[in-house]
Amino acid sequence: MSFEISDARAILSQTPATLQSMLGRLPESWLDQTEGPGTWSAREVVAHLVDLEETDWPVRADIIVRQGTSRPFTPIDRERFRDVLAGVPLDELLEMFAERRARNLHALIGYHLGPERLQLRGVHPDFGEVTLEQLLSTWVVHDLNHIAQIARVMAKRYGSAVGPWRAYLGVLS
Repeated sequence: MSFEISDARAILSQTPATLQSMLGRLPESWLDQTEGPGTWSAREVVAHLVDLEETDWPVRADIIVRQGTSRPFTPIDRERFRDVLAGVPLDELLEMFAERRARNLHALIGYHLGPERLQLRGVHPDFGEVTLEQLLSTWVVHDLNHIAQIARVMAKRYGSAVGPWRAYLGVLS
């Protein structure tokens, strides 16, 4: 399937509401569940997403559109959220995410992204040259990946409680 900016925006615009629906008003015990050492809870995933709305996707898209390959991307600190968003309650994180995402999607409209502009290039610190289309596609899949991660982490809370039904619940394997 080929990339369509309108389809990408459809997913990206729904992620804040999806997370609000999944996580809003849940007891703390659901929000802090992890899969073990070195893994993230639902709360931490949301904080990570909030942080990347400031440091990753919009910044890199802007570099590609305005500077192309003349300015390589700055590497992303995927754990930075632990310092900059420590102690922020989940409801505030969800609100911050929705506000930042809306702002960033509005900025994308201003780029007037047609097929030619989607082929503009930037330089990733690990991958080398990448296109704007690849960056935006990754942004969409990154959202979906973290939504799936949250569902998986939460499901594992009752992993042993489901008994023999575990065989039918792929999210637990």
